Amino acid sequence: MRVDAEKRREILRIRPPGVPSPDMLISISTTENAMTARVIALDLDGTLLTPKKTLLPSSLEALARAKAAGHQLIIVTGRHHVAIHPFYQALALDTPAICCNGTYLYDYQAKKVLKADPLPVPQALQLIHLLEEHDIHGLMYVDNAMVYEKPTGHVLRTNNWAQSLPPEQRPTFQQVDSLAETAQHVDAIWKFALTDEDTQKLKAFALHVEQTLGLACEWSWHDQVDIARSGNSKGKRLAEWVASQGLSMHNVVAFGDNYNDISMLKAAGVGVAMGNATDEVKAHANVVIGDNTVDSIAGFIYKELL
Repeated sequence: MRVDAEKRREILRIRPPGVPSPDMLISISTTENAMTARVIALDLDGTLLTPKKTLLPSSLEALARAKAAGHQLIIVTGRHHVAIHPFYQALALDTPAICCNGTYLYDYQAKKVLKADPLPVPQALQLIHLLEEHDIHGLMYVDNAMVYEKPTGHVLRTNNWAQSLPPEQRPTFQQVDSLAETAQHVDAIWKFALTDEDTQKLKAFALHVEQTLGLACEWSWHDQVDIARSGNSKGKRLAEWVASQGLSMHNVVAFGDNYNDISMLKAAGVGVAMGNATDEVKAHANVVIGDNTVDSIAGFIYKELL
């Protein structure tokens, strides 16, 4: 795929006010790591996706060029595999996807889970009991669907997005009478995604869950905490897959923006944080680029990988 030279120069020049140029951000050692990269790991929400949940044309073009040059692209997301169809197809991927913050590795070609560490049912039932006790609602990610009892704002927004997609790309949302009952009749419980207008209440609840149930609580959005089996992380599952390809994490460039991305930003040869990330997330990255509304990812790829 050919890119107009002037367009490429334009992309390399673009950066939001207050964000240093790539030359100021990338050290010599980081650049060397980027040049040896063979895997590009991509978070979706807040990173590859714009706030409107779309892909920038510049990102698609740059990633297609990187793929043609021999780089492997892999999605590493907090999403359920049924909620990434449009992006997987737009990127024309043939690699598996790491889903639910590393809980499982999903093969889109064979339509099956390759590796997984789901929540044990007894722990899921304990968590559901706490949710009822603290009056907190959200989604339970299971098998090939996301289920809920009450249609909270987050559930409604996500479902509205789903309904905007073509039927063949539309994820399954299902309202159920009882999460506890459902949990006992599915094959796998991947994670819980919880939101609440009172973020302090949600933070206190997450801490309580960590201390009492020993589950992993990671923030994937400013008002959403994901709860999964302890030990699962994007970085861990990514490292397993990279090793299966005969490579090391030294060969990985990882892009992310939120707390659930920290494990892979730290583990990658080059961790790239988006400009819209919090300072705490940026502190764990080697490079900070512009935000997810401008051609930041494309600019990095053209400068460092192509």
